[in-house]
Amino acid sequence: MAEWIKKAKPTEQQVDRNEQVKSDVSRILLDIEKRGDAAVRELSVKFDGWDRTDYRLTDAEVKECVSRLTEREYNDILFAQEQVRRFADAQRKSLLDVEIESIPGVILGHKHIPVNAAGCYVPGGKYPLLASAHMSIVTAKSAGVKNITTAAPPFQGKPAPYIVAAQALGGADAIYSLGGIQAVAAMAIGTESISPVDIIVGPGNAYVAEAKRQLFGRVGIDLFAGPTETLLITDDSVDGELCATDLLGQAEHGVDSPAVMLTTSRELAVETLKEIERLLVKLPTQKIAREAWDNFGEIILCENYEEMVKLSDEYASEHVQIMTHDDDYFVKNLTNFGALFVGARTNVSYGDKVIGTNHTLPTNKAARYTGGLWVGKYIKTCTYQRILTDEASSLIGEYCSRLCLMEGFVGHAEQANIRVRRYGKKEVGFGEPAI
Repeated sequence: MAEWIKKAKPTEQQVDRNEQVKSDVSRILLDIEKRGDAAVRELSVKFDGWDRTDYRLTDAEVKECVSRLTEREYNDILFAQEQVRRFADAQRKSLLDVEIESIPGVILGHKHIPVNAAGCYVPGGKYPLLASAHMSIVTAKSAGVKNITTAAPPFQGKPAPYIVAAQALGGADAIYSLGGIQAVAAMAIGTESISPVDIIVGPGNAYVAEAKRQLFGRVGIDLFAGPTETLLITDDSVDGELCATDLLGQAEHGVDSPAVMLTTSRELAVETLKEIERLLVKLPTQKIAREAWDNFGEIILCENYEEMVKLSDEYASEHVQIMTHDDDYFVKNLTNFGALFVGARTNVSYGDKVIGTNHTLPTNKAARYTGGLWVGKYIKTCTYQRILTDEASSLIGEYCSRLCLMEGFVGHAEQANIRVRRYGKKEVGFGEPAI
């Protein structure tokens, strides 16, 4: 029976806030749809203190941002993007077109077709999260997307140089210094100066996430993303300092970021709690991490590996880090997670920034039904069919005619009947089942 050494605090108050977010976003989206660029500009001034007549960065502005990088910074960004590209390219190669002859003369197939235009949102309000540019833009390029529009909020009153550089080096076609709901809505709906896209991808705050939710259907989205989540699966093979570091490293994302540890070792649980208190004093982001840990942090003592698997799958966390004597047991048995980080040598930060797998991952238990962003999110799998012989058309037509009439669709049946008459040379009356 699991024992909560530390338990998260109740969050009922979050419900009222969520309803307010929904209402605010709905109102803003309607305003942008009605007034276009004027509404976008007002919102940018209001929320970011950022006023321009055109929020698309010029080539000169982009080059200036790139030029501000040191040689080391420039090469580090290229290294990270190459890792993402290498893995995304491998994923794309795994998506194969299909064509079969299901019965003699009947050809069925599917083609993988990239969307024509993608809008990639890169968050940058509290931190300039340039890694999100790699994850969305580079992956879209590997998928074969022809037109990539990107948007990121200004940072400290001007375009964020690291983000702009990452967007440019990743291959963005149009770069906008625009944040929040106004950026997502402008790319999805389109304005006088911003062309609409087919899919919106990228993480963001609660308002960005809600905007994507409300726009879904009008455009595609990658997934519904909430606050960053991390879950550690541990035993006495590791120490408290390592566990505390990995928990706080994700808690600093935001005050509502859950950080959970499952363990079979009471000693490790107690040691980790002590290490968290020791490390928080040193952490420059301790104010955020402290609030997140106090309200959303948990340490759960489990009886065995089986119980840790059960609880981990119930949490369905965005990031699941495994540090045990038998990591492969969990790799084989876990089913609900955004991404796995296997062994003490790796960690969530590697995945967030550089290792090559995509860091845009499902939260709020969405890992029960979806994985994260990958090349397949930018690709439509579209079917086609072709009939090569009269005999095949007549055969399929006979079955189709009878099945349509079972449903009462006479017009559908007649589409089949006319082909039975023409290609099968059989007498079939209008609206009668083919024999």
